[in-house]
Amino acid sequence: MTTMMRTRTRRPLRAPSCGIWGEQLRLAILEDDPDQAEIVSEWLNNAGYRVFCHADAASFLRTVRHESFDLYLIDWLLPDLSGIDVLCKLRNEFDDLTPVVIATVKDEERNIVRALEAGADDYIVKPVRRAELVARVNAILRRVTGSKPVEDSFDAAPYTMDTKKRIAYLKDEEIPLTNREFSLAVFFFRNAGKILSRSHILETIWGIDNCGVSTRTVDTHVSRLRKKMKLNVDNGWVLSAIYQHGYRVDKVDIADAAIR
Repeated sequence: MTTMMRTRTRRPLRAPSCGIWGEQLRLAILEDDPDQAEIVSEWLNNAGYRVFCHADAASFLRTVRHESFDLYLIDWLLPDLSGIDVLCKLRNEFDDLTPVVIATVKDEERNIVRALEAGADDYIVKPVRRAELVARVNAILRRVTGSKPVEDSFDAAPYTMDTKKRIAYLKDEEIPLTNREFSLAVFFFRNAGKILSRSHILETIWGIDNCGVSTRTVDTHVSRLRKKMKLNVDNGWVLSAIYQHGYRVDKVDIADAAIR
């Protein structure tokens, strides 16, 4: 069986289950039962999520080292590593704080406590029920991404993003961004502190149908965005390239940076 596959049903990029600023959220599933993986993928795909499946822990861990997701759904019982072992690697070795839901037939209280103490955000008992699964995933992602509707503007001082007029400002001075550069800026600020893979950026900003777009396009746009917005220590935000992964925007303390 192919260790990574996308669900067969293709959905529009702007799906019902999305972040504050409208992007479709990506879920990674680790499930060794192909029938179960297909069913769960279809449920979540139909709920508006972009779903990626893995059949073993090794392929899953290789992928998450270089890709970014909004939530992981991990089966406890796997052929190579247990779901708890995978969770511990994510939290302790990868320093990955992406929300995790553990799915398993182990419904004893001690197992639920073990999963939660290991860093799981939620726990669902098999056989998984469609409405319950979607509700739990929705609830976690609302907490993470925010449940309020898209605002006309938001601040990331000294930057202001007018999402209605699609204009960015630095200290009240308009920044001359293209429409795509503006979308990219909003996506980065909305995910401040989180590493975003190039393919994640391509899917969100260019759309899933632009499969022929090179990742170099991302690099070019990011470079332009960094220069135009002056994303540097002086303005309290830095846009960094993360080796073999993607990019991340971080807020920095200007006073601390000056001392160093």
